[in-house]
Amino acid sequence: MKKITWMLIAIMFIGLVFSPAVLASTGNNGDVIDEKNGKPKLVLGEALSDQDKDKVRTTLNATDPEQVDEYIVTAQDLVNFIGGDPSSNMYSSALITRKNEGHGVVVNIVTPDNITQVTNEMYANALLTAGVENALVEVASPLRVTGHSALTGIYKAFNVEGEALDEERMEVANEELDVATDLSEESGIDQEKVTQLLSEIKQQIAEQNPATKEDVERIVSEQLEQLNIELSPEDREMLTNLFEKMRNLDIDFGKVSEQLEGIIGDIKGKLDEVTGTDTEGFWQEVKNFFEGLLDSIKGLFN
Repeated sequence: MKKITWMLIAIMFIGLVFSPAVLASTGNNGDVIDEKNGKPKLVLGEALSDQDKDKVRTTLNATDPEQVDEYIVTAQDLVNFIGGDPSSNMYSSALITRKNEGHGVVVNIVTPDNITQVTNEMYANALLTAGVENALVEVASPLRVTGHSALTGIYKAFNVEGEALDEERMEVANEELDVATDLSEESGIDQEKVTQLLSEIKQQIAEQNPATKEDVERIVSEQLEQLNIELSPEDREMLTNLFEKMRNLDIDFGKVSEQLEGIIGDIKGKLDEVTGTDTEGFWQEVKNFFEGLLDSIKGLFN
């Protein structure tokens, strides 16, 4: 009887170890309307079938029309916002929730297996360039897509009800996303490395305030060298031209430097996980804990 009692205690203890994650995931009260920032905006890709749109609504927990403002992003929106191709098919969708000052831009790809070329950090970086502030952006697609059209959908959410993002900044942000995916897909550079490179260059532009294109080129070269990234002369020129456009737009990256540091920190953390640094000791402690716990449970039967 004593052994059974201790077994029950052990099982309850294991439950306590794992239960906080479950409780945390159910703590979001999605039924409360934020009167200050307004209802979330769901932007669905025009090319999705009705069935696929329903899948996206379910995936993003946006099925109640009373709780969400819904829009359709079209190829014409692509033309209007960034001068894109009017024959484009729009599949990627996004749920945009405005947040209070200081929240920053947080992006979560809810269907990562279906967004093949763009990462959370790539989206966040481009949105900072476009002028988006303080928002939770959740991206989803029921089909495997590159993920580029989601950016136009997000732009649409910030260009309704009297709001408007700067058109030139949106165009440059879209070009930034294209450059990021090109470097990753065609030049073979790791996605995290690409995002770190773009973020570091922005940080240096904020700190140094380059006055000429030559200054921008120098910053690009310094960051490439620092991160040990080899690019072709054509790709170097592509990067320099991108950030020269940003310099001409006089984008104040100093205003979002803390957010950029956060993106850089997230990327460095992911790179550490890939290389096995900084995490080995933690997982060894976890392993030792559970090995000790299992040994204690086994001892109840002896």
